[in-house]
Amino acid sequence: MFVCLKLNFKTYNFTIKEEEGNALIFDIIRKKYVRLTPEEWVRQHFIHYLNQDLGVPNGLISVERSIRYNGKTKRFDICVSDSNGKMTLLVECKAPQVKLTKDTLMQAGIYQKVLNVNFIAISNGIQHLFMKLEKEATAPLQLSELPHFREWI
Repeated sequence: MFVCLKLNFKTYNFTIKEEEGNALIFDIIRKKYVRLTPEEWVRQHFIHYLNQDLGVPNGLISVERSIRYNGKTKRFDICVSDSNGKMTLLVECKAPQVKLTKDTLMQAGIYQKVLNVNFIAISNGIQHLFMKLEKEATAPLQLSELPHFREWI
């Protein structure tokens, strides 16, 4: 059974069950149970953070979707679009024991090139990095936190 580590998020209510020796967690976006891995634990916390704390409607959140980059298929963890369908935030999640490195930033950067988002968040559940990408800026602006959803649009 998966041990649910305390992460650097507030406490959210999750529906967790065990089936055939596997812990499963209900994903409110995909509307199904998914295998509860350390990375999924972080992803589910971030989904609830987006919805409950930042006011992002569930219908604007996409989870684990495929994109194409240089002829290869990649999968992002979470992406949020605005009410017009433009992708605005990309979230890359890692398991708590995985350090956030330049490679993690590079991975998010590849997804950003395809999705052209305004915000990037990277989290291992313990450490969170938030960045805003300005059209005129030469480098992303690091933020201490993400703004409420109504400020993105």
